[in-house]
Amino acid sequence: MIAAGAVLLQCTAAPPPLAATASPSAAPSSASSPPAPAGATVQPVTAAELGPSWRPGCPVEPGQLRRVDVDHIGFDGQTHRGELIVHEDLVPEVITIFEQLYQLGFPIEKIRTVDYYPAADDELSMEDNNTSAFNCRGIPGTNQWSEHAYGRAIDLNPLLNPCIYASGAFQPKNAAAYLKRSRTDPGLLHGGDPAVHVFTDRGWRWGGYWTTPIDYQHFERP
Repeated sequence: MIAAGAVLLQCTAAPPPLAATASPSAAPSSASSPPAPAGATVQPVTAAELGPSWRPGCPVEPGQLRRVDVDHIGFDGQTHRGELIVHEDLVPEVITIFEQLYQLGFPIEKIRTVDYYPAADDELSMEDNNTSAFNCRGIPGTNQWSEHAYGRAIDLNPLLNPCIYASGAFQPKNAAAYLKRSRTDPGLLHGGDPAVHVFTDRGWRWGGYWTTPIDYQHFERP
């Protein structure tokens, strides 16, 4: 995976047969900070549980992945429970990140694993503004795996934070209203936002700092 300035198109792809290779966002109005989130829970996953998001030949085995259940503040200002599939090495960081997003009051509409959508279709997940992590898929136009295929990337509120290509194309397809990045809707990400720093201060890279594509939803951990 190439960092800022990369030409690789990270946003999404239908899973091709690949060879494995090694200004602050607004929050819901509240007179006080949200209560402490419930503790995260961590469980192993099987190939059957991963469904269409994993298949033989993917660069990680199910045994290297974990299901992490976390609390988050929804767009209704209430506490909700969501689940992410991430690489086992990242579990402590992911738990801390989502605890801090919760304490910031940063709203996340929903957090579901991509197998909730037919064929684990990333476009459908993005159009539904679903925050997700693991999905065994490639980088469009390359023979390389996405960091999502390793469980080492998270897409946050992807409808509000689209991926924008140099050609002007964007994903998800229903995100036209959110191409204007001067918007301050709750859940949008901007450079320097506390929610962005929650990731980048821990060594995660944010696609919003890339030049092509600019992938506002995407965080990855090298």
